Amino acid sequence: MAVAARARQVVKAYGTGETRVVALDGVDVDIHRGRFTAIMGPSGSGKSTLMHCLAGLDTVSSGRIFLDETEITGLKDKKLTQLRRDRIGFIFQAFNLLPTLNALENITLPMDIAGRRPDAQWLDQVVETVGLSDRLGHRPTQLSGGQQQRVAVARALAARPEIIFGDEPTGNLDSRAGAEVLGFLRRSVDELGQTIVMVTHDPVAASYADRVLYLADGRIVDEMFDPTAERVLDRMLGFAGGHPQSPDFDARGRTS
Repeated sequence: MAVAARARQVVKAYGTGETRVVALDGVDVDIHRGRFTAIMGPSGSGKSTLMHCLAGLDTVSSGRIFLDETEITGLKDKKLTQLRRDRIGFIFQAFNLLPTLNALENITLPMDIAGRRPDAQWLDQVVETVGLSDRLGHRPTQLSGGQQQRVAVARALAARPEIIFGDEPTGNLDSRAGAEVLGFLRRSVDELGQTIVMVTHDPVAASYADRVLYLADGRIVDEMFDPTAERVLDRMLGFAGGHPQSPDFDARGRTS
């Protein structure tokens, strides 16, 4: 299976001496192209750090990270900024939409900044996939939370990045809006061939993925293919010592 991104013996540590904290401890992982990967683990397990390092948002202490065949570790800031702009998409909890722009202008903003014209046919396909055709002229304040996050998803897809990273992309949404956005992410993989990596605490969100990676203490300790919410929750409760009311997960597997 083709690999969109990979990490080799990646270590990320903060501080020195007695205060040194190891967030990632010799991680090896392949992110498969055209697949939806979820990253899970207890708070402090290193899951967000791993995503940030894979996306070039954070540096590594040692090891190597590749986007396709391009090694991003060691790239100078200007080259790394250009790579993130041209080849990577991002979706975060905060929608990060500009209030003065309408939905379409927010979607095309990264390409406008880069001086690139959108592919009109692809843009139409993305807008239709996320169900925003009748909302393109609306500003963020005129959209629901779920619609705003769909604009953010469309913005990430519109530039045709090689890979999209999502950090708890449904964390600020209610369950119905969250399910809508997750459904669109799933369709973008199935229908548009997108590669998605998503950090989440939520077993229901993880169930939309093709594969779930589990981190604990900065290491990948398990993986699951074709997950269901029930199987994911059972595995997460194993990390929490089998106690549903642990600090990390409530009985539904959501953060408490």
